[in-house]
Amino acid sequence: MVHLNWVLRVSLRYFFNIIELLIFLRIILSWISPGYGSPIARALYSVTEPILSPFRRLLARSSFGGGMIDFSPILALLAIRILAQPLAYYIVDLLTNPWR
Repeated sequence: MVHLNWVLRVSLRYFFNIIELLIFLRIILSWISPGYGSPIARALYSVTEPILSPFRRLLARSSFGGGMIDFSPILALLAIRILAQPLAYYIVDLLTNPWR
């Protein structure tokens, strides 16, 4: 059971790290070329847009929205950092001890 807990925690950590990396790549890509020209850019935007769009809508309602700088990736990265650890522990506990 200990090995299963460890494997699940490490897998979830890698999952959240990959999401963070994809968001960072999108930030860098937006500085280099903001278009959807390449297939890599389209794939990156299609993977990260469902994560960033709720934060973009949240910012649009606040006083920070509507500017030239998109702060949604910063908020998404912050939320991932804050929620990843407790969420991972909850998911691992739920999957390894379903009858609690």
